[in-house]
Amino acid sequence: MAPVRVPQPLSSAQILPQNLPAAPAFGDRSIAEVLTSAAASVGVPGFENRLKLPAAKRICVVLADGLGRNLLKQKSAHTPFLRAVMQSGQGQVPVSLDSAFPSTTAASLASFGTGLAAGQHGMVGYDVLDPDQDRVVNMLGGWDAGVDPERWQPFPTVFERAAQHVEVTTVSLPQFSDSAMTRAALRGGQYVTATTSHARTAAAAEAMAGAGRSLMYFYVNELDKAGHRHGCQSPQWEHQLEELDATVKRLSSTLPAGTTILLTADHGMLDVPQSQRIDYSADPALVAGVRHTAGEPRMVHLYLEEPDGDAGRVQLLEAWRARFGDRIWAFTREEAIAAGLFGEVRAEVGPRIGDVMIAARDAVAFYDTRRVRPTALDVVGQHGSLTKAEREVPLLCFQADGKRAPRA
Repeated sequence: MAPVRVPQPLSSAQILPQNLPAAPAFGDRSIAEVLTSAAASVGVPGFENRLKLPAAKRICVVLADGLGRNLLKQKSAHTPFLRAVMQSGQGQVPVSLDSAFPSTTAASLASFGTGLAAGQHGMVGYDVLDPDQDRVVNMLGGWDAGVDPERWQPFPTVFERAAQHVEVTTVSLPQFSDSAMTRAALRGGQYVTATTSHARTAAAAEAMAGAGRSLMYFYVNELDKAGHRHGCQSPQWEHQLEELDATVKRLSSTLPAGTTILLTADHGMLDVPQSQRIDYSADPALVAGVRHTAGEPRMVHLYLEEPDGDAGRVQLLEAWRARFGDRIWAFTREEAIAAGLFGEVRAEVGPRIGDVMIAARDAVAFYDTRRVRPTALDVVGQHGSLTKAEREVPLLCFQADGKRAPRA
């Protein structure tokens, strides 16, 4: 077995602190408060309704992967139903939330599912270092066989806790029903599968039709897929936004009347031109002393061969800042933790975070082509960093006006 990697705190004053954006509003107005507030709103004990959602008997939380708040505002001409909801002012709840950090699906969905910041649930990037194995493992679709999802993320999920008191249902795609991501952060309750958006809305209506107090999670991933492949300014993305609008409208008309519907997202997105998708591994100075690279193109984790030494970090930070200047934030693990980007960090989670991290500030993305497939550079829509476009997500709250629920 590989030795456990335990980096030591920096002792040198040579590393100049980086001015980082404010940390996600964990405990107040972040993606981690959505399900916990929803559970509280349907009367599940032990949860706080931090988002001040209206009390409800039934609630359906729609999470649209990749729907940034700015994009929803920019593209409102494509969302007549959602635009009407926003204009009506239904629901006295925040219209904007913070994603988790990094602003990536693994971190944000885990915060959504557990009510915890990434420093607690431990899913601190798209792929990160497993210090016990001394290897990089994926946190989304390709978990390493040596990683147990329920040990990596050991806390009970919102669904597990809520299912002891109300009916809990997830409506999502079949391939996610027993995925490692689901087992780590979204386990609990009944899982209903359907492929198309029409089938998912029909399944949701059927599952909730005879339900008493209930909490439902409804996942939509088509928008994110279109954004990665074609860009979030593409006609294909706009088409999927129109499909999302139609899906939410169908839910409103088919769920029991009075059901609270929430719409939110795990992160936003921006487009990166092909010329700005950079292979940083081609520059020796940018990987000097680096043992592992991880993260994603807009939020890179760099793990050093000598993690307890200051000189290597100073040299690496200086190299990245010299090359990219104010196009990036370049900072250390300690700076990120001190800034609260990961929330409170468990001891077991600290070594999973890069010794040095590089976050993109403008439309640029960074790749280590020694370890990613060439097709990775074809991705247009990107996320993961600290910009508003990536980290601000919407929260809409309204009542379904659909089918009358049977008397309890």
